[in-house]
Amino acid sequence: MIPPKPQPRPDKVSLWRYLRLFRRDILSAQPARLYRAWMAEFRTPFFRSYLANDPALVKRVLKDRPDDFPKSDRIGAGLRPLLGDSVFLTNGAAWKRQRRIIDPAFDGGRLRDTFPAMWAAGEAAVARFGRHDGPVDIEPETSHAAADVIFRTLFSIPIEHEIATRVFEEFRAHQRSQPILNLAAFIPGPRWMPRFFRRDTRATARIIRRLITDLTADRMARIAAGTAPDDLATKIMTTADPVTGDTFSTDEMVDQVAIFFLAGHETSASALAWALYLLATHPDWQDRVAEEAAALTADFSAVSKLRVTRDVFREALRLYPPVPMMVRETTCPETFRDRPVSPGAQVVLSPWHLHRHERLWDNPDGFDPGRWQTDNGKTCGRDAYIPFSAGPRVCTGAGFAMVEGPLLLAQLCRAYRFDPVPGQVPVPVAHLTVRARDGITLRIAARGTISDQSGAVSRTVAAP
Repeated sequence: MIPPKPQPRPDKVSLWRYLRLFRRDILSAQPARLYRAWMAEFRTPFFRSYLANDPALVKRVLKDRPDDFPKSDRIGAGLRPLLGDSVFLTNGAAWKRQRRIIDPAFDGGRLRDTFPAMWAAGEAAVARFGRHDGPVDIEPETSHAAADVIFRTLFSIPIEHEIATRVFEEFRAHQRSQPILNLAAFIPGPRWMPRFFRRDTRATARIIRRLITDLTADRMARIAAGTAPDDLATKIMTTADPVTGDTFSTDEMVDQVAIFFLAGHETSASALAWALYLLATHPDWQDRVAEEAAALTADFSAVSKLRVTRDVFREALRLYPPVPMMVRETTCPETFRDRPVSPGAQVVLSPWHLHRHERLWDNPDGFDPGRWQTDNGKTCGRDAYIPFSAGPRVCTGAGFAMVEGPLLLAQLCRAYRFDPVPGQVPVPVAHLTVRARDGITLRIAARGTISDQSGAVSRTVAAP
């Protein structure tokens, strides 16, 4: 079998094609030149947008002067029905207050405390994967596993809990109806102007928030009664802002739980699914992960020994970053690469382009976990790798994700072998995160058994 060719990248894309594809598949709209350009300007009738691939510009926006480049509320409008005024969408003083309360829950010591819940969720995932016989779409399974991790670590309940199950089911419908960019983001006007969301997007957001409100109110009551478990939810709800002394209200906590579920479940599910696909198409690396995982124990210190598995997971995040684009807004006149940029312009920071940039990475479209031990990989890892953003607004759960992802990957590869299905190459599309248009179908077999190996294994990553 001939390895599949990368999907063609058009040399030029018109404004009208961009607008047509925003709702359906923005990733396939990206022209080939953007994977080589340091910067590109995109003009609309209403504003200017600049794609910044130059590592120096990325550093300026995310690390050096983040307060001068707040998150764009045009883009946040599409997420606000679900996320409200969560830490993911706020700016300035409101965001800083939220981070002061949230960050202590995710420090190193708390990660050790949450590890048993992660381990239990991983073991439950191993059991569920074993129920399948023949080709299976693994995306629903990785979503189930990641949601289980979040509910166990946040609220000390498994995914089988009645409310947890309902949130998971509603969110599955919500993420497919919500694109990463909403056309309403490009219509000028104040925040109160109607944004024309799809009816099912608003409906699922309302249901999810109502269910989260029930969980949050119950936890508030248990905290008051002194019977609450010592998990992430309790830690966040009882942490006072060191500046003001305030804690989150129930309504504020609902916003934060919504983003924890999105960031901790949807992004982890995406990364895990693509990592399993990459290992299925590269069995030599899969065998190395399985061999390393053979020594894995339920002790937190064992995670530090998953070096190969961690590099595999990092490579999956490079090729298929769950959040492919981030948008900031200029607040004062700027100069980008000798070009004047006016206040109010959109600045697009795109892991999707930056992680595959042809002038930065060796073999940018290839799957090579070994790159992280090379000089090029180490340099790009510092300057051109932002799966969790960077600077003060780096994802507060980045450390959490880099424990969870390799752990689940190791547990699954220790128990099973994953093989590709000939003719079924997943095509990445951007919903809330980077997912496969028609799912990711793999064969699953217990290690030590013989599976159907018909069809040659592809060792080429399909690059959009």
